Amino acid sequence: MITGIFIENVPLIQTVVAWKEAVQKTFCVLDTGFTGDLQVTPKMAKELNLEITGVIKAQIANGDTVDVPVALAKSAMEGKISYIQVLISKSTPLAGISFLTKFSYKAIVDCKNKKVSLKRIL
Repeated sequence: MITGIFIENVPLIQTVVAWKEAVQKTFCVLDTGFTGDLQVTPKMAKELNLEITGVIKAQIANGDTVDVPVALAKSAMEGKISYIQVLISKSTPLAGISFLTKFSYKAIVDCKNKKVSLKRIL
């Protein structure tokens, strides 16, 4: 099981993102409204040497649709490694529903006690 943290009212989980020789650990907002894998900042994408593979249309929180560059990367969670699609945006790093699905996790978000955990479902 992976335990995250809350900062104010925002649940965060730590992720590992890698491409070629570069590896980064970062805290991402656990965003159940984000259906993608991960979203990182342009700075993180540059540090990881991510290669943009395309541009997708994404609907953001206010309902607008924007063009977002995407890249391929690897991520690891509790020893399991998977290829992921990374959206590159000036916004906050996010971990989405597809990310949790790729690693077979169930998210448990306890807002009252400000606890977040990910439990692998085998």
